[in-house]
Amino acid sequence: MPSSIWTGAISFGLVQVPVKIVTATKSRDVSFNQLEEGSGARIRYKKVSDATGEEVTPDQIVKGYEISRGRYVVVEADEIAALQPKAAHTIDIEEFVDLDDIDPIFFEQPYYLAPDPKGIKPYELLVEAMTELGKVAIGRIVMRSKERLVAIRPLDGVLCIETMRYADEIVPVDAIRPEETVELTERERAMAKQLIESLASETFEPEKYRDEYREELLELINRKAAGEEIVAQPAAEAPAKVLDLVSALEASLAKAGTAKERHPSVAGRRADSDDVDEDEDEEQDAPRAGRAKASKTAKKASKSTKAPAKKARKTA
Repeated sequence: MPSSIWTGAISFGLVQVPVKIVTATKSRDVSFNQLEEGSGARIRYKKVSDATGEEVTPDQIVKGYEISRGRYVVVEADEIAALQPKAAHTIDIEEFVDLDDIDPIFFEQPYYLAPDPKGIKPYELLVEAMTELGKVAIGRIVMRSKERLVAIRPLDGVLCIETMRYADEIVPVDAIRPEETVELTERERAMAKQLIESLASETFEPEKYRDEYREELLELINRKAAGEEIVAQPAAEAPAKVLDLVSALEASLAKAGTAKERHPSVAGRRADSDDVDEDEDEEQDAPRAGRAKASKTAKKASKSTKAPAKKARKTA
């Protein structure tokens, strides 16, 4: 089990469930150190004064909040400490809500809540009750000198706790909503839905996706560590393509169908369905035939709308 970063109890009503918080994720990013070219020596950073350019020791550093350009309010360490929430060893549950009521944008960082050996029974009881009711607990916790809003939800028989963003930390969508309104045609709407349906899967399978850049980067590092000389090839930029919306949707539909046929998960499902009878095969092929027919009809309609325009230009 990963090492715990917090130990305490979930508290709701008069019930106490002893738990430990452990990490639920780990970063797999490839990190680099900065080195001096030639010598290979590590590059170090020093804290220096803007005014003198000389290095400043930790006991000479105070915290300042910039209220306008170049103007700061200095806040002493004991003043900050007096306002910090007092460390507690409880997660105080304030309410239970439906998971669907929480937009994912509010979730920040997930952790696991591991049961304490002395409190397995109440832990299991809470997991079962929340699972059957489909509820998520909303509460507060003081962790790393900061009070955090958290959501606790059942996940595969255990409890997952996620730190949350406060409402005023969410940028309103109006900040990016386009001012100009556009008219969408029924044909564009239908093709967009068709494209989404052609790429739809029954379930999300996270193991299908890999960080290909990280894998290639680690392979490069291993090859260089083994003494192989690498000659980097310049990256070729694809020429920019300007397509109208309908043409782009048609091209995307064609590409989506080809890509899905080549996907390993599709090949695996085909191998598993060799014993499916012919009637089922015909039923599965029917939607594809319908999509192909719809695509041909769309192209035909596109040509028919372009024809009068060409004729008009010739007349002009």
